[in-house]
Amino acid sequence: MSVPFSGALRRSGGIVSAIGKQLKSVNLKGVKRITVQFDPFAENVKSTREFLFLLSTPKVAATNPKCVVKPEIVCDRQPANIKFALIDSAQEQAKVKEIRFNSDNLNTLELLQLCNKHVSSLAPPEEVTNKVLTKAEKQKLAGGASGGKKAIKKK
Repeated sequence: MSVPFSGALRRSGGIVSAIGKQLKSVNLKGVKRITVQFDPFAENVKSTREFLFLLSTPKVAATNPKCVVKPEIVCDRQPANIKFALIDSAQEQAKVKEIRFNSDNLNTLELLQLCNKHVSSLAPPEEVTNKVLTKAEKQKLAGGASGGKKAIKKK
């Protein structure tokens, strides 16, 4: 008598793949300005610095080119924090002017999850633009094969 298999067929990708997955869903369209304030000599600052690096990657920056990412490096032993100043429509939706994370005891993955939960959800919906149709698509919409190469000629 054998024991039936239970569990995953393969191992998870780990923390790096989880960070990559969260990074793909970051959307900064609802943000005007991001201020990352940290003390470089503090103990728990590595995750905040990594989060600052991930926010400045080209794919994340392309979600809102008008968004300003500003690091503030201080030496006053304050805990690290991240402020997201929201655009007007996101302020009305969330009923707050800014979102602030105290990132002192959070790791990079948790910061990205919080950003997706609270900031990316406030992004305004994308406007649908008119799709450019090719000749073949226009002919299909107009009523089938009229005048194309494959049209059957009657004699």
